[in-house]
Amino acid sequence: MMAIRVSLVGGAWIAAVALALAGAGCSTPVATQPGEPRKDVAASKDVNTAKGKRELETAKEAAAPPKTQPSRVPTPNKGEQELERGVRSYEDGEYRTAARQLQSALDLGLDAKRDQARAHKYLAFITCVTGREKSCRDEFRKALDADPKFELEPAEAGNPTWGPVLRSVKAERATKAKSK
Repeated sequence: MMAIRVSLVGGAWIAAVALALAGAGCSTPVATQPGEPRKDVAASKDVNTAKGKRELETAKEAAAPPKTQPSRVPTPNKGEQELERGVRSYEDGEYRTAARQLQSALDLGLDAKRDQARAHKYLAFITCVTGREKSCRDEFRKALDADPKFELEPAEAGNPTWGPVLRSVKAERATKAKSK
């Protein structure tokens, strides 16, 4: 630590230190609890009471524990939970388990049309890779019935097994739509 030597004549240094200490004490009010009046300041009758109440309320709010907000994210229902398990099983290569879970998700009920289409998409993938093209087509039709804007991700659309099947189902639907 470096000491600085200040040479003041006579008792001037004592006055300077006393003034510094007095000023430092004024900047830190003493209060035992948030919201209590400061003990180092005498109460004055001409204080603006509205301003004082506002400051007191602000101090109390700052000292209060934060209020917990209710979760705005809805908890997934049983069908949505089962859908997520089915997708996870599919991604882990457990296709039989995935097929059961995905069908269970549909049976339990999926509120969002997008979720219904997603379950049918994975069921279509499973049936396509096992060589059951008719079932694959049926699952893609159900996905499109649930969500007419249903699309595969680019990597999925390029799959040589189910990509052509979905394109064929979409072309078939377009032809039927034109003939109506």
